[in-house]
Amino acid sequence: MSYIEFRDVRKIYQQGEVDIRALDGVDFQVEKGKFAIICGASGAGKSTVLNILGGMDSATEGLVRVDEARLDQMNERQLTDFRRFDIGFVFQFYNLVQNLTAKENVELATEICQNPLSPEETLKMVGLEERMGNFPSQLSGGEQQRVAIARALAKNPKLMLCDEPTGALDYVTGKQILKLLQDMSREKGMTVVVVTHNLAITPMADQIIRMKSGKVVSDVINENPQDISTIEW
Repeated sequence: MSYIEFRDVRKIYQQGEVDIRALDGVDFQVEKGKFAIICGASGAGKSTVLNILGGMDSATEGLVRVDEARLDQMNERQLTDFRRFDIGFVFQFYNLVQNLTAKENVELATEICQNPLSPEETLKMVGLEERMGNFPSQLSGGEQQRVAIARALAKNPKLMLCDEPTGALDYVTGKQILKLLQDMSREKGMTVVVVTHNLAITPMADQIIRMKSGKVVSDVINENPQDISTIEW
């Protein structure tokens, strides 16, 4: 059984008398410990998939399963626990608390989960052992994104979800962040799903899911994923 499964998933928003089909029969599966990229143009439905996968939104129809748990059958309390205990989120913008240090930002996440990792250890994992006492304003964009990743990792999540995690970063820093995420999957066995519009980075993934107009147009298993350091764009 796959770790993640979407089966005939639809998400329909109503605007007046018009139905907007954000997702229109999406099917895919991802195996545990894999690095998957969901790509496509703006409006393709990829962020909607991520929001449903992370329990932040619910499908109108269809089956959504993560690690044998049926998200489409959960109530609000169950979805809250799922987000709190099982999912790590990394967004394009870092969403750090400005008056807390890097370490305190990470500690904040560890207070709401069951088996957290050490904030110090996770900051070391992302190369910020020298910056733990710095405030966000004292960190570069890439360092702030590393704090955001450390915060997500500290929850010890089963699944890491990343929505355009390099979108606000320069080229070199973006590659560093993608390498960090790739290493987490390869070395820690963490399942990582990245949403991006940047098709150039897809060769680094174990699985590439392309979306267009709320549908999956291709779903490819990459037998020989490249190290991000070898990819140029």
